[in-house]
Amino acid sequence: MFVMRQTRYAKWAFAFLFLVLISNLLVYRSPFSSTVIPEDSFWLVAGSLVDFAVVIPLLLLLSFRLTFKHLLAVMATGLIAVRFIIPALYFEPFAPLFYLGIAFELFILAAELALLGLLLIHIPKIRRSMSQQAGSPLFTLFPAVHENVKPNPLIHVVLSEALAFYYAFFTWKKRPPEDPASITLHKNTSSIAFTIMLIHAIVIETLGIHWWLHDKSAVLSIVLLILNVYSVIYFIGDIQATRLNPLTIKDGNLNVSLGLNKRISAPLESIAAVRWGVKPEADALEFVAKDFEEPEPQVVIDFNVPQQAVLFFGKTRPISQIALKVDDPEKLKSLLNSVK
Repeated sequence: MFVMRQTRYAKWAFAFLFLVLISNLLVYRSPFSSTVIPEDSFWLVAGSLVDFAVVIPLLLLLSFRLTFKHLLAVMATGLIAVRFIIPALYFEPFAPLFYLGIAFELFILAAELALLGLLLIHIPKIRRSMSQQAGSPLFTLFPAVHENVKPNPLIHVVLSEALAFYYAFFTWKKRPPEDPASITLHKNTSSIAFTIMLIHAIVIETLGIHWWLHDKSAVLSIVLLILNVYSVIYFIGDIQATRLNPLTIKDGNLNVSLGLNKRISAPLESIAAVRWGVKPEADALEFVAKDFEEPEPQVVIDFNVPQQAVLFFGKTRPISQIALKVDDPEKLKSLLNSVK
């Protein structure tokens, strides 16, 4: 997942990217194409290839934080995409470049599949490592994998999906922990009820639209059905993850999560300040359960060293401040005071 650069030039680069795309589409796929494209179209097509294989990747690099591997993948994708924008009649002299792009994309795909194969090979070690750690899979899976496999965005996505299916299908016999070191974040809110309403809405929408859309486009209706089924599974897993993973302060760590979307595990010695009744900063990570009314955080915790938080699809981000709203603030005060 790409993160936009926070520079004065990033938005301009992104705007120029759209300009390049739109200009190429107007040249080749508009009512004016027959009058714009010259008889000798070689250099015009060559210019479009440079746009998609060089200019657009560089503009993306200026707009987003890309790794070198991402940049090469974007360049290869440009060589493939330009084939579907430029009519075959004009693109014929450059056809080998299209196959070069496909070959490079297949190479990247093979490399990513090799990483997944490596992950499967290390599953026994990962399970042993998880069993040696205290805590739920939500907090132990990623560290256990990182002990055996180098961190990778694709692996993070696969692990996040694995957690969603695990909590949706394999946690129904588990009970939420109730001990002196645990505090829930959702019981005094309508968070779970809100998510159940979303599930009902998706089911009703699926039953109503799927059959109507099936007569119009069978492929589109199947795609929509798959997406809706996945959404229901994800929301069920999110409910279970919320129920089974309260905030905990034990073994020298503060572990806090809110469903599958965000979580953080921080050593207690990294806490610089605990401030009650103040507003968090704009970049603070909030652990505030959804409600029908907009809830306000009760406490802000500052870290003296940025801590890694895990967000949607396993994306990580350094966090210097979190904001919390818990069901028992007095208990949280007591726990935090007891470890000072």
